[in-house]
Amino acid sequence: MTETIDSPMLIRMMDNILAVMEANEEYLTGLDAEIGDADHGINMVRGFQLVHERLAGLSDPSVSDVLNTVGMAIMEGAAGSAGVLYGMFFIQGSASLQGKNAIDRASLASVFSTGYAAMVEMSGGTKPGEKTMIDALDPAVRSLNASAGDADVTLHGALDKAVNAAKGGLESTIDLVATKGRAAYLCERSKGHQDIGATTMYLIIKTMHDTLEGRVGVKVTRHATSGAIFEEVYL
Repeated sequence: MTETIDSPMLIRMMDNILAVMEANEEYLTGLDAEIGDADHGINMVRGFQLVHERLAGLSDPSVSDVLNTVGMAIMEGAAGSAGVLYGMFFIQGSASLQGKNAIDRASLASVFSTGYAAMVEMSGGTKPGEKTMIDALDPAVRSLNASAGDADVTLHGALDKAVNAAKGGLESTIDLVATKGRAAYLCERSKGHQDIGATTMYLIIKTMHDTLEGRVGVKVTRHATSGAIFEEVYL
């Protein structure tokens, strides 16, 4: 199994993320309707549709070019704060890849760490526990950094561990009270609902892992009223 992600593989990952967002648009919109604006799923589909179009127009891009293009397209195509945050994540993550032909375990951890830092700064210092996408991203980043320093962990294994970490962070948002974003206006009423941003972050990381395995990604087919995922099926 490959130990690096080259530009064609990275583009395939982004195309698969679009397929996953399209397959889960209804689920995501339903989650957002509970404590948000009921448009997150729609916006993520629009953002990654533009990503697909922009990537299709590139000629022999570097991995840095791919991620920078992804970020710019999401910022333009996905409305709202989520589009800006995800856009900055990919744009700043791309900067850590300058001069590289492919992404290995160490550079993948660097991409996520740099993108994470940009998200935190852009959101005014969001921390884990505030019921945002950071709750899924933070444990994934810590997992990737740990894997980068472990010679016994493969690239596939590093992403697998990151997916599990993100899933745990995602599930933790159900019992949290939102203190940032649109859901914060609901105060205690936001408790009992899975955070939408953390959900899409989990799906993005999982799709990257699934693509590396030769799959497309998953559709959530059964979930609790809180949004907790009971069943996923591969597309």
